Amino acid sequence: MIDHVKRIRGHFADSAQLKLDAAEILAPAIARAGTLMTECLFADGRILACGNGGSAADAQHFAAELVGRFERERPELPALSLATDTSLLTAVANDYSFEQVFAKQVRGLGTKGDVLLAISTSGNSANVLAAVAAAHEREMRVVALTGKGGGRMGELLAPEDVHISVPHSRTMRIQEVHLLVIHCLCDAIDATLLGDDE
Repeated sequence: MIDHVKRIRGHFADSAQLKLDAAEILAPAIARAGTLMTECLFADGRILACGNGGSAADAQHFAAELVGRFERERPELPALSLATDTSLLTAVANDYSFEQVFAKQVRGLGTKGDVLLAISTSGNSANVLAAVAAAHEREMRVVALTGKGGGRMGELLAPEDVHISVPHSRTMRIQEVHLLVIHCLCDAIDATLLGDDE
């Protein structure tokens, strides 16, 4: 008989250990990404976010925290998930290809100085890679959230971009750390705008 309690405790332990291990590795890159995003917002730029599946949910979560609020009241911040408009997504996928669903939005909405938050646990999602290329065409900077060594996305990034690659190969663990990274980015933005509340 399966011991579900033991399995659940194992999931908690594995997730906690990965987060502790990743903190040392990822904290400098997360801090750079937070600074990049804050500078973008101070310059009246916007942050576009994209990803597939669970990463699409993370993109929406990030945009919601900025447009609404994270933990403290503050003015709305310009952030947009590119994974939410079903009419646009299905039209582009049907008329062009699914690979273009984010890239065409980046070209249509992004401008020089904006930031693209590109989320892919494998680093190999074709439509996210196309969005990164489109962001570079628009002279945008990219914050990439990946895992599994970074995949092809790591090779596409420019020196001024920031790569946050979770040191793990299991998708669900990478996603768990991505959510924590997103909260760290929101906190960095708020702390810069509102001051340290601790």
